[in-house]
Amino acid sequence: MEVISKIKDMQILLNNQRGQKNKIAFIPTMGNLHQGHLSLIELAKTYAEFIVVSIFVNPTQFHEDEDFDVYPRTIKSDLSKLKDIDIDLVFLPEISTIYPYGIDVSTQIIIPGLSQELCGKVRPGHFNGVTSVVLRLFNIIEPDIAVFGQKDYQQKIMLGFMVKDLSLNIRIVDGPTIREEDGLAMSSRNQLLSSSARSSAKDLYVVLQSAKQSAQMKGMSFSLIEDRSVKTLESHGFVVDYFSIREKKYLVKPDKQDKELIILASAKIENVRLIDNVFLSL
Repeated sequence: MEVISKIKDMQILLNNQRGQKNKIAFIPTMGNLHQGHLSLIELAKTYAEFIVVSIFVNPTQFHEDEDFDVYPRTIKSDLSKLKDIDIDLVFLPEISTIYPYGIDVSTQIIIPGLSQELCGKVRPGHFNGVTSVVLRLFNIIEPDIAVFGQKDYQQKIMLGFMVKDLSLNIRIVDGPTIREEDGLAMSSRNQLLSSSARSSAKDLYVVLQSAKQSAQMKGMSFSLIEDRSVKTLESHGFVVDYFSIREKKYLVKPDKQDKELIILASAKIENVRLIDNVFLSL
């Protein structure tokens, strides 16, 4: 496993792989790796011969009052985990490598509409930072395949839109959400939960599953399900950002003819923000 921080060094190595006709799969991360990340890497191995993982805590996707400074950074442990699962290359850039002119004047990629809904409404500017950094990483690495998790479903949809809209020759693959034994979706932020908050956190998935069962009953109002779910979460100590039933492909509000849906939720417990979702077929 090679660990590289310089763009030129990395591109020399990647060009050599292309010369050998090897496909390159890329998994961008912000580090603090857990089994969810590792599952995406294992999935990537089924699509490509050469696996690249980046570790970069991207400052532009954090709002000014969010947790950039306290976001868990565990490079030594991350590199050990990546070595154990036998990946090929870790890209470990500095902020100045990704943003050579500085953050304040950096080029931004903005996707109108969806970037301002759901998580985009809760975290203004968040998705501008995500799309901008991922495009930079795509341009540096030029992967054949890029793998993202379904837990961050809105992000995956927006990156797929960006790839198609900008005619990037990259296939987006999504991996299933990996959960703890009690159903809580794995996330780097879970370790910020106190013991009492961690005990309650599992209820987010429980309420999502309950909403799914209700939505599959004929005649049930989606807005009523959403309202009831919010109240249930609030009764369990959550501050709910949103709880929304959407069409699965474009995340618009569903019409009667839509049969493939997704229920998405974002909620804070003791000021730790959790997101999750479940698919819904009618």
